[in-house]
Amino acid sequence: MVSRSAEWYGGSDRNSYIHRAWMRRGLPAHAFDGRPHIAIANTASDLTPCNQHLDEVSRSVANGIYEAGGIPLNLPVVSLGETQVRPTAMLWRSMAAMAIEEMLRANPIDGVVLLGGCDKTIPALLMGAASVDLPAAVVPGGPMLTGHFRGAPLGCGTDVWKLSEEVRAGTLGEAEFLRSESSMIRSKGHCNTMGTASTMGLLSEVLGMTLPGLAGTPAPDSRLLEGAHDTGRLIVEMTAAGRRPSQVLTREAFINAIVALAALGGSTNAVVHLLAIAGRVGVELTLDDFDRHGASVPLLVDLQPAGRFLMDDLFRAGGLHAVLAQIKELLDPAAVTITGRPLTEYIDDAPVHDPEVIRPVQENAGIAVLYGNLAPDGAVIKPAAASPELLSHRGPAVVFDSVEDLHARLDDVDVTADSVLILRGCGPKGYPGMPEVANLPLPPKLLAQGVRDMVRICDGRMSGTAYGTVVLHVAPEAADGGPLARVRTGDMVVLDVPARRIDVEADLSTRPAVTVGAAAPARGWERLYVETVQQADTGADLDFLVGSSGDHTPRDSH
Repeated sequence: MVSRSAEWYGGSDRNSYIHRAWMRRGLPAHAFDGRPHIAIANTASDLTPCNQHLDEVSRSVANGIYEAGGIPLNLPVVSLGETQVRPTAMLWRSMAAMAIEEMLRANPIDGVVLLGGCDKTIPALLMGAASVDLPAAVVPGGPMLTGHFRGAPLGCGTDVWKLSEEVRAGTLGEAEFLRSESSMIRSKGHCNTMGTASTMGLLSEVLGMTLPGLAGTPAPDSRLLEGAHDTGRLIVEMTAAGRRPSQVLTREAFINAIVALAALGGSTNAVVHLLAIAGRVGVELTLDDFDRHGASVPLLVDLQPAGRFLMDDLFRAGGLHAVLAQIKELLDPAAVTITGRPLTEYIDDAPVHDPEVIRPVQENAGIAVLYGNLAPDGAVIKPAAASPELLSHRGPAVVFDSVEDLHARLDDVDVTADSVLILRGCGPKGYPGMPEVANLPLPPKLLAQGVRDMVRICDGRMSGTAYGTVVLHVAPEAADGGPLARVRTGDMVVLDVPARRIDVEADLSTRPAVTVGAAAPARGWERLYVETVQQADTGADLDFLVGSSGDHTPRDSH
């Protein structure tokens, strides 16, 4: 069978001449003798701070590709810096995935190594690669090292939320708060908490798409470059074997990822990302699978925001394989990795080196999926990051119609510790982009009383580094006609996580909906997004991007 690159470069006609000639800017003649051409899809960008070091990682991948007989080719792709872009990187996850998909299909390549780190880059890379179904491997950029302030470790994101609330409560001075800023980010790499970046880096390996043993390696660790080199060698082998994402990203692999998500105490954002990736490969995965397969899994990792430690602690304690070894009986051995071997074969001899970091605990940690008259199509909550006493709660609603409304009224709103804060208009269509605002800041007067958590409900998302009793991803969203648009301040809201319910004690069907989040962009990507984005319960992908189109070679027009 003729390789994709050989279709471009083989032969003596005008078209193959043009393809070869324009690449002869350093490539030797033997680059076109049938060797596999491998793209390195690189999300390095100065505006994606967590991915700035990926150019260095790319060089190690390229060395491995060339050593194994392949031709490495740098392919810069759309990069999304969660901390930088407004309103939210999630608005462009599917755009990045679509751009990656089109560039992989349009170019003369036989395989691809995907370099990601910051929150949306790994999901976007996996979505795009899955839709093309060329041999593909992920190299996660890895977490940063732990910074310290006043002698205590700082967790990226998590401690920002904590310290900023202390400022608002008047227990921490603003100058001292700002002094911690230079201590928070100690090194290259993504957030060192079990946020979305860490979660998706680890789950890319559980899905089978990363060289076993590589995920979770800190960004400054020399072993990351060693693993990148080995991945370069592996992708050449994968192209020869025809080993594609569709053979790896099976239902068994996704169920294993759900189990691992629970054991790791991972980000709720993984729910929308896994659903979207599954949609690209045609794997049947639903919101209920997260509760069915993950809710009874014990939390094994004592990591912020659900615990005490940070990602470099997890790495020294034994890393992902040590965690998976504790729950091996829950993993499906039928799921294979990009090496062609089952994931479970790699975790037999994975000891725990620090039982304080990786330890069995009594409570279950999986994402809980809630239904009720507030969320007919579902909502999620992360019990491990919530206050146990609030997991069963009844209280009056305090409703905000937008982020702007929240900021305008929060300081003066009539509220008690029993109130349930509701923020609507923040779903996929409503904001648009489904921003990470669900962990609403608490009213100052309650902070002054010592309150540090309340039940909060939102049709948006929250950062994987955040914590609290937060019901999020409410579907359908308010801007799409969901019942959240009919709730009024004063309605009694009942949260019952053990029963998997979220309800309001009112007949919402008789009420008119409040118009919220009525985004109507006139042009560009934002318009396309609002017109075609699906709801959170199916992954918030665009409806016309679901499924795979394969790697069919476009027609040559030269």
